[in-house]
Amino acid sequence: MKNERRQSNFRFALQTSSPVFFGYVILGIGYGLYMHNLGFSFWYPTLMALTIYGGSVEFVIANLLLQHFDPLNVFLITAVVGFRQFFYGISMLTKYPHRGWRKWFLLFGLTDETFVINYNLSHVPDNCDLRTVQLWITVLDYFYWVLGAFLGGFLGSAMNIQIKGLDFVMTALFIVLALEQFLKEKTHVSSISGLVITVTCLLLFGKTYFLIATLLILVGEYYYFYRRRVRGGEGQ
Repeated sequence: MKNERRQSNFRFALQTSSPVFFGYVILGIGYGLYMHNLGFSFWYPTLMALTIYGGSVEFVIANLLLQHFDPLNVFLITAVVGFRQFFYGISMLTKYPHRGWRKWFLLFGLTDETFVINYNLSHVPDNCDLRTVQLWITVLDYFYWVLGAFLGGFLGSAMNIQIKGLDFVMTALFIVLALEQFLKEKTHVSSISGLVITVTCLLLFGKTYFLIATLLILVGEYYYFYRRRVRGGEGQ
C-alpha cells in the first residue's frame, strides 16, 4: 500500500512538472554550451547548477568568473538578481509545513516555475499526499536543470561544439523580456528611469561597479513608489 502511494506521488509530480522539463533541459543545454564556449570544462556548469541553481544568476556568474575576482561584487549582484526568491520563501512558509532537510531543500529549490506550481497546488488525487508531491516536484525541477546543464557542457566538450554568438543569448533574452514588459506597462516611468539610471551610473562609476550602483538605486526607487502606492491606498 505504501509503495503504491509513493508511486502515485511520483507519477503525479512527474506529470505536473513535465512542462518544466522541456524548458529547463533546453535552457540548461544552452547554459552548458555557453560555459563551454567561454572555455570551462563540462563539470563547471554541472557544479554551478547543483550549488547555485539560479538560472539567470548562473549566466551572470559565468562572465564574472572571467574577470578580476571580486567577491563583494559577485555577492551583491547575486543577492539583487535573486532577491525575488526571498519573497517566494515568505509566501511559501505556510504552504511548506515540512520539517528538517525537506523544508530547507524546498526553500532552496524555489525557482520561478517551481514556486508557481507548488503555490497553486492545493488539491491532489486521493491516493497522493500534498507535501510529498510538493517535494517531488521540487526534486524533479532541480534534476531537470542539472541534467540540462550537464548535457550542454558534456556535449560541448565531447563534440567540441562552438556556436558563434551564443554569448549574446542572455542579452537577447533580457531585451525581449524588457520589451514585453514595456509594452504591457500603463506608464513607462519605471522603464525610462531605469534606462536613465543605468546610463548615469555607467558614466559615474565605470564598467566595474555601475551594475551594483544601478541595482541598489533601482531597489530604492521601487521601494519609494511602493510606499507611495500604499499611502495612496490608505488615503482613499
